Amino acid sequence: MAEEMAALHALCFTTPKPWSAAEFASMLADPFVFALTEAEGFLLGRAAAGEAEVLTLAVAPQARRRGMGAKLMARFLYQARLRGADTAFLEVAAGNAAALALYRAHGFVDAGRRRGYYRHPDGRAEDALVLSRSLGKPAPPAAT
Repeated sequence: MAEEMAALHALCFTTPKPWSAAEFASMLADPFVFALTEAEGFLLGRAAAGEAEVLTLAVAPQARRRGMGAKLMARFLYQARLRGADTAFLEVAAGNAAALALYRAHGFVDAGRRRGYYRHPDGRAEDALVLSRSLGKPAPPAAT
């Protein structure tokens, strides 16, 4: 799975730098990390201590704008709640308009900015926006 994720990640990203298969394998070995996969995309998340983080989200270029990112985000929010998180957060390049639109549509709001956090291949720096949202408390099970 790590090799396939690395290959897709390399198709999707230059900034931040695409992760290697070894980096994916290391992340997947973490007991708090979970992978959500679709035919042409995936989301890697982590949930611990009441918080959930989107580590990365990748959708193959030819499959974009078909709702796969939204489906992965909805699955992430559900899985985060199941894993006991009441807050979710992520970092995104400030200039990534498509990702920002997706995240904002799922209720994420600005929580901070990391100046010059990302480096483009040409050496140019770009800020990262830190976004967060409350997950609320899951509804209690229905009485029987």
